[in-house]
Amino acid sequence: MQPDFQVAIIGAGFGGLGMAIELKKRGRHSLVILEKADGVGGAWRDNTYPGAACDVPSHLYSFSFSRKFDWSRRFAPQAEILDYLQQCVRDHDLAPHLRFRCEVRGARFDESDNLWHIDTADGPLTARALITATGQLNRPAWPRLPGLDRFQGAAFHSARWDHDVDLAGKTVAVVGTGASAIQFVPEVARVAARVKLFQRSAAYVIPKPDRPYSALEHALMRRFPVLQRLDRARIYAQNESRVLGFTALQGVMRVYEWLFRRYLRRTISDPALRDTLTPDYPMGCKRILISNDYFQAIERHGIEVHAGGVTAVDETGVVDARGRHHDAQVLILGTGFQATDFLAPMTITGRQGRDLNQAWRDGAEAYLGISVSGFPNLFMLYGPNTNLGHNSIVYMLESQITYVLSALETLERPGVDRLEVSAGVQDRFNRDLQRRLRDTVWERGCESWYKTASGKNTNNWPGFTFQYRRRTRRLDPRDYELYP
Repeated sequence: MQPDFQVAIIGAGFGGLGMAIELKKRGRHSLVILEKADGVGGAWRDNTYPGAACDVPSHLYSFSFSRKFDWSRRFAPQAEILDYLQQCVRDHDLAPHLRFRCEVRGARFDESDNLWHIDTADGPLTARALITATGQLNRPAWPRLPGLDRFQGAAFHSARWDHDVDLAGKTVAVVGTGASAIQFVPEVARVAARVKLFQRSAAYVIPKPDRPYSALEHALMRRFPVLQRLDRARIYAQNESRVLGFTALQGVMRVYEWLFRRYLRRTISDPALRDTLTPDYPMGCKRILISNDYFQAIERHGIEVHAGGVTAVDETGVVDARGRHHDAQVLILGTGFQATDFLAPMTITGRQGRDLNQAWRDGAEAYLGISVSGFPNLFMLYGPNTNLGHNSIVYMLESQITYVLSALETLERPGVDRLEVSAGVQDRFNRDLQRRLRDTVWERGCESWYKTASGKNTNNWPGFTFQYRRRTRRLDPRDYELYP
């Protein structure tokens, strides 16, 4: 049976678009990109909250094969990143391959024809290889707060920002103090009459080395492209060195903790408020945040900060951990994403009816974060344990794309219709991975979105990105079982 497409890609963010571009560059045009929304961009399409921006320097936050030098700032805002991805679609003629509002409900591998049968909102289709590029931060985590549905004011998640709600002159309650909240809280405080901030635990927030790029810098980079390549290499090397603080040289984090406390003292005058904003866990155990106006906004606008989070919601406001009621007219949930629920809510069924959710009941895992035993011809981008705490995920995605291209080349060998990673190879890889993770700062006694409820770290890569790139430069057929 001939498939509808040789390759089906789920998701039109950085991973899905990058994969499609590299496929087309190699003359592989039998591909489709299935996107549940009405446009490309992934997280950069969905997160339109005020102040949304990248926390990786912009020169490193573009594909190496489609570099952009004319970013407005050192840390690009959301709209520019989305524009960049849309430009990639135009430059590489991806529009004919895109299917919008085409959510994938599930996919099943059929051993009789060695094809993936994909159930989409537009109907069924088949593909020889299935590549998922759904990301780790695509499904908002809605808190299970009693009474949330009773709230009479406007309530929304930061990743689904309601721009029709006028915050001017309102009392706004913000639940959560993660990477999104530290960006939108200062913007909200500028227009709202009052902001009440509810944190479960304080975050390490350090200054953001951001600034606009000058016209002269743009002119020089346009005239001498090598300058951007050098700056990109400089940023990469600088960021890459930071992994040592998470792994082998965790003592270095104490220096940065001291710098954080000094920064906090300089921006927050009230000692009691400083105590509330000081984390009680080692730096790096959770995501380190960067901002030049978060603490400043708390000080300048008199933002109330309440520790312990929220325990309930009623018609007129929220109840904090001490049982106190706080009136609010608008409720904004900055509660992050379901980062450990990879590929949910899709139902992925592999060989012999194996269910991926069942295979991952103890926490998601894959070989190199890409391949899963029992699921032939399935490849993941930004899969389990490929997230970073120190460098650009675009670099990791390009490593994975190279590996998947090698896998597809292997599938084209005579007599090879099915490619499946060996169970033993996957098991050895993940046992070693979890052993390495035990020696990182992420295992030093804090809860984070890197971990499942049982405490298994399913998100982060515990080492240098160049080590990962070396391991993914080419697929080793000895790691796989090849079937006709």
